[in-house]
Amino acid sequence: MATVKEEPAEVQRLPSSSTTLTLPIIDICSSDSDSDDEEARAYLNQLLRQEEEKKERAKRLRVSADAAKETEAKRPRLGLDGVGVSMGSLPPLPPPPPVLAVELREEESVSASGSGVLNRISGGCKQFWKAGDYEGAPGAGDWNTTSVGMDHVRVHPKFLHSNATSHKWVLGAFAELLDNALDEVCNGATYVNIDTIQNKKDGNQLLLVEDNGGGMDPDKMRQCMSLGYSAKSKIANTIGQYGNGFKTSTMRLGADVIVFSRCRGKDGKRPTQSIGLLSYTFLTMTGKEDIVVPMLDYERSMGDWKKLMHSTQSDWDRNVETIVQWSPFSTEEDLLRQFNLMTDHGTRVIMYNLWEDDQGQLELDFEADKHDIQIRGVNRDEKNIQMATQYPNSRHFLTYRHSLRSYASILYLKIPAGFRIILRGKDVEHHNIINDMMHPEEVTYRPQPSADGVPRDSNMCAVVTIGFVKDAVYHIDVQGFNVYHKNRLIKPFWRLWNSCGSDGRGVIGLLEANFVEPAHDKQGFERTTVLSRLENRLVHMQKQYWSNNCQLIGYAQRRGKKAMPSKGEDSPDFHLGKSSQPKPRGMASGGPSPRTLNRKYVNGKVLNGRVFSKMNNGTTPTTKNGMESLSTIPSSSSDDDGIDIQTNGSNQKPASTDSACFTSESLVTDELKEENRLLLERLLKQEDKIISELQNKLESEREKNRLLEAQINEVEMKIEEMNKEQESLIDIFSEERERRDLEEEKLKKQLEEASNLVQELHEKIARLERK
Repeated sequence: MATVKEEPAEVQRLPSSSTTLTLPIIDICSSDSDSDDEEARAYLNQLLRQEEEKKERAKRLRVSADAAKETEAKRPRLGLDGVGVSMGSLPPLPPPPPVLAVELREEESVSASGSGVLNRISGGCKQFWKAGDYEGAPGAGDWNTTSVGMDHVRVHPKFLHSNATSHKWVLGAFAELLDNALDEVCNGATYVNIDTIQNKKDGNQLLLVEDNGGGMDPDKMRQCMSLGYSAKSKIANTIGQYGNGFKTSTMRLGADVIVFSRCRGKDGKRPTQSIGLLSYTFLTMTGKEDIVVPMLDYERSMGDWKKLMHSTQSDWDRNVETIVQWSPFSTEEDLLRQFNLMTDHGTRVIMYNLWEDDQGQLELDFEADKHDIQIRGVNRDEKNIQMATQYPNSRHFLTYRHSLRSYASILYLKIPAGFRIILRGKDVEHHNIINDMMHPEEVTYRPQPSADGVPRDSNMCAVVTIGFVKDAVYHIDVQGFNVYHKNRLIKPFWRLWNSCGSDGRGVIGLLEANFVEPAHDKQGFERTTVLSRLENRLVHMQKQYWSNNCQLIGYAQRRGKKAMPSKGEDSPDFHLGKSSQPKPRGMASGGPSPRTLNRKYVNGKVLNGRVFSKMNNGTTPTTKNGMESLSTIPSSSSDDDGIDIQTNGSNQKPASTDSACFTSESLVTDELKEENRLLLERLLKQEDKIISELQNKLESEREKNRLLEAQINEVEMKIEEMNKEQESLIDIFSEERERRDLEEEKLKKQLEEASNLVQELHEKIARLERK
């Protein structure tokens, strides 16, 4: 008879209100969007269901317990060594400890001087690449805690640092914040301001990034502080898509960030303003095992801002206390004063505890240029800085690695009308590197949908503008492609061709490739077949452009050296020159160029690996490697049989030699005429282009002359005024001298008269004394 062992029923007690404290902060790892009341009700309902199940199980156990006692008494008991043990010879097992409800204890305030905490965590480290050694407090972390019966995956504070290491280049973190501001143009943003302010608590530098976009309501603020939330991925013409940029960028620039955001009421809601603190220092100093974010929300009602509480007053006070203790502000009033510096909508991000380098200096340099933010260390090359003054057309290539102003000026292909990027009180001037080119050419590249795995879209293409930088005549090593994705610069001056000698120097290019996916840090692309094919094409373009034009900048012409065509060069996805160039007569759109066509078949011979396969009423050229036909060239009506030629390039007798010779010679003649016409057109266009460039230069010189003449006239007028002033001063001095001479003469006469009078008086006195 089977026995059922009776076990004591578990008793689960509800946490008492005197010992349980709710933590008034947002759990960043939770993805629940329900309110606190709904979660509490669900939790209580679950506890009640568990109590009922336990009562039923205890009842069933009591029914079978009596029947089991007799059988248990008759069966021999076995000890650990297999020997029978009689009942009652061993003491009874102690009852299991009661299961208590998990209590959320109130976090103790940990000051910066707490030696116990500092000994076990790395909160005091100020170097970014060494700040990830935090392992949490020993023994912390109760993994039995659940929410509504299901576990949440915790996010350790160390993940904030690990996640931010994707930005190996610190200026890439600034780009993420600029992207967020630019995406707010659709919500009315007209500027983004990057500046530095001083921490009133300790006097350190704070980094400020603010915009006047739509702002964030309390829900969006929580999504911003969480990981992976991104509503922008479904909105067209926005840069953000992963929901990770704000966390990685702010944590890369500093250990802590506080966000102030104000949002106008939408859809019948009232205006709100929110404050959120994401502090790596707070998490590590207090020994947290998961990421928590204290937040404060306010709502405008009856013309005043009132607290928007989601729980109790004690929770609110605890949030205020945490934010004030671990932020650059001393009181709640100081926090609210930040909103006085904002309009009725916008966001203000302040990063502090900025990272330092190995020498104990700030990683960011605010002193080199009062209107710029630069980087110290390996990204700063003093030689490049000196060269940038000598070669102004290559300034962005030489300075973008260490200068935020230089990098931000080329960060976007186009800036929305009326939008300003302000860096430390001065606007960043947008710059297009096409303006730095000379002898530019356009190359249109279309990815092949069947081979590259991209969607079939006839409008999907990349127009590559390639040319020499204007300083290329000095033979400086400047080259690379600026590759944009959806208006955002992903690869600045991407160097693909690393030749042994000086080949490729001075060649720069620009393109917008929306068919390749950027990496999550937006500083590179995902390694795919599409990207690999694009790299090959860009290398081929650079080689071909260099071989054809290197003599224009002082290098020896590459006569016997031609650029090797890349695989699929003659496909309709690759067009050299202007994409709007007219096609030769009788050729389909996207067919081979006349330069390659006139070398295909002369007197029954195959050239350049082109062959003609037999077709009805026409011939179709194919390549050696058996690629699909590219275009169909109609033949004459008398040549019904076509031309058969072996695909390995050897000669084969045509079906009709006379007809074939006549057809090929006439075709070659027509194509040579057409090519001659095209070359003439290109020459005329190039001549017009050169003339227009010279006219523009002449006009600019005339403008300079006009400015110089205006300056000379202004200087002459100033000189004339100064001469007049000088003359007037001379007149004044002359008058003053004459007046002084007259006065002096007058005084001399008076002195002489006085002397005579004194003499007379002396004589009178002498006469009187004699008498």
